[in-house]
Amino acid sequence: MQGSLAGRLLIASPAIEDPRFSRAVILICTHNSDHAMGIVLNKASEGDSLPELLDQLGVDGHEAPENAHILAGGPVSHERGFVLHSEDYDSEGATLSICDGVCLTATRDVLHAITSDHPPERYILALGYSGWGPGQLEMELSENVWLIGVPDVALVYDASLDTKWSRALARIGVSPDRLQISGGKA
Repeated sequence: MQGSLAGRLLIASPAIEDPRFSRAVILICTHNSDHAMGIVLNKASEGDSLPELLDQLGVDGHEAPENAHILAGGPVSHERGFVLHSEDYDSEGATLSICDGVCLTATRDVLHAITSDHPPERYILALGYSGWGPGQLEMELSENVWLIGVPDVALVYDASLDTKWSRALARIGVSPDRLQISGGKA
């Protein structure tokens, strides 16, 4: 594989065997020869509401929206929080630009910004992340485990988690009912 996939979507193929990634849509945040890291965009975290979670972290969450989704960003470090947010928020030295309209910040100051009078226009909190070691993602791509797409802001922040997988596939011109689980033999 040539180049980095940072800023791209990984869309799970039906061939994926890991139930944690079945129908997953992952925004790749970093990718180089040593590792890849991404956030699952369409799996909700079970448990706390955003106000409760913020209160647990020592951030006054009474102004946070009760119905905001908290994503299960992946199986790695689910006790760590990551915020995907619009470009109108920046924490110097801590905010990573991912793609047009989407940045990532994993420091406490973004949590305070969310509950301030001037929160980022768009944001979504994820607990945990998806990670790959050297060559692991490239191997999975060669085995057709993932399809690659280009994210758009609406898909990243949309609260309709149930339809993100099919919408991500549609954006790359693939119909879910046309996908095959295994390849044929000639």
